[in-house]
Amino acid sequence: MRMTVKGQVTIPVEMREKLGLHPNSEVEFELLDDMVCIRKATSRGRKSRGQRMLELMRRAPKPGMTTDELMAMTRGED
Repeated sequence: MRMTVKGQVTIPVEMREKLGLHPNSEVEFELLDDMVCIRKATSRGRKSRGQRMLELMRRAPKPGMTTDELMAMTRGED
């Protein structure tokens, strides 16, 4: 795997799925000797993805909203 000039790498899909990482997931890094470990961040008071989705779904959609507007609302794109 090659690192970009910005220091970015892609986490392989198998690892993302095993850790339950989704877009905008928080991760933590730890330096162990000459290795870097990455793990899913602990919530520490932050709302989980499921909690955020439930809050969004509980918001009453406005009459006449289009499918695109509803989808943007559930994705947090508002």
